[in-house]
Amino acid sequence: MQVAAPPQIELFRAAGLAQSLAKEQGFAMCGIASAEASAYAAELRQWLAEGKHGEMHYLAEHTDIRADPGKLVEGAASVIVFADAYHVHSDRNEALQPGEASGRIAKYAWGDDYHKVLKKRLHAVCNALEEKYPGHIYRATTDTAPICEREMATRAGLGWTGKHTLMIHPRYGSYFLLGTIVTTLPMQTSELAGFPDPLSQPTDHCGSCTRCIDACPTDAIAAEGYSVDARRCISYLTLEHREQIDEQYFEPMSDWLAGCDICQDVCPHNRRRTSAAEQGHDPLKVHKRYRPHEYADGFDLLEVLNWTAEDRQHAFIGSALKRIKLDMMKRNALIAAGNHLRDHDDAALRDKVIDLARADNQPAIVRETADKVCQRLGFER
Repeated sequence: MQVAAPPQIELFRAAGLAQSLAKEQGFAMCGIASAEASAYAAELRQWLAEGKHGEMHYLAEHTDIRADPGKLVEGAASVIVFADAYHVHSDRNEALQPGEASGRIAKYAWGDDYHKVLKKRLHAVCNALEEKYPGHIYRATTDTAPICEREMATRAGLGWTGKHTLMIHPRYGSYFLLGTIVTTLPMQTSELAGFPDPLSQPTDHCGSCTRCIDACPTDAIAAEGYSVDARRCISYLTLEHREQIDEQYFEPMSDWLAGCDICQDVCPHNRRRTSAAEQGHDPLKVHKRYRPHEYADGFDLLEVLNWTAEDRQHAFIGSALKRIKLDMMKRNALIAAGNHLRDHDDAALRDKVIDLARADNQPAIVRETADKVCQRLGFER
């Protein structure tokens, strides 16, 4: 007669299975947290009340659920958190020439759409867990459900929340994409397991460093850190903001077309991994679908300004950037073009900006941005 395993042994076994499945699916790290309510619900509500989420209205929806995994999944006992590493260096970047009229995109978007890459593998883990432990609920999330992913990640031992509000691992830095599985299955947490390597206690190692705060060109990060005003963030302005961009951000936006990596690029905790990757020895396994696309070295600004709807659709096939509408992409490219033309003579690019300021067949957001760029540079239109 087989004797039932003690509950604590089953908790350990369930956690071990989750870790094994995460490794099979190629995740860089996996940790487990208890499904407790957020310790920062009041701060979240205050941040929303101050309107710092901008036009991301979905963040203000289901606030109670976002602050408590038990309201996302009734009876939730555990949150399994997965970290996917993405490329931090691309050999394509070596082809860029000084003065080239191109616009950058954030590293996380160099490869295929992370939502799809993550979700398929999270569902595979859910299915395997359900086969071993039937009768429980397993809900996979990327950033498509109301849950405080980064807080759960720190509780699960994947790092700590830095002053730029992103999760930082003490050895591997912050270039990660996060996914979770919220489940009613009780599991041994990373904390109870002693945060086994490569996990770590969620100890804040930012100390007195203010590099991310000082480097942010739009002052989006609070002076004391640990809070970001999305309305000032270049990632928000290029990806989420659907209207005109305030002129005060034109110059600080530099050549960013989609997203921004500045606060991560200057973080000392990213230096070890980026230096190794530049030498061809990335310490983390990166999923093959994150392999950099051609646009990892930037988009040609003149080409973007000449895009049709079909051009945009083709350029963003399989990319997380497909959320950026054509008029937004041209708006961003115009701002980058203005910054380029301030220091470089490029007749074709200048003429295109002037043409767009006059173009009656372009959306207002494109015409008006082009007009502002012309005014700033003293172009006749």
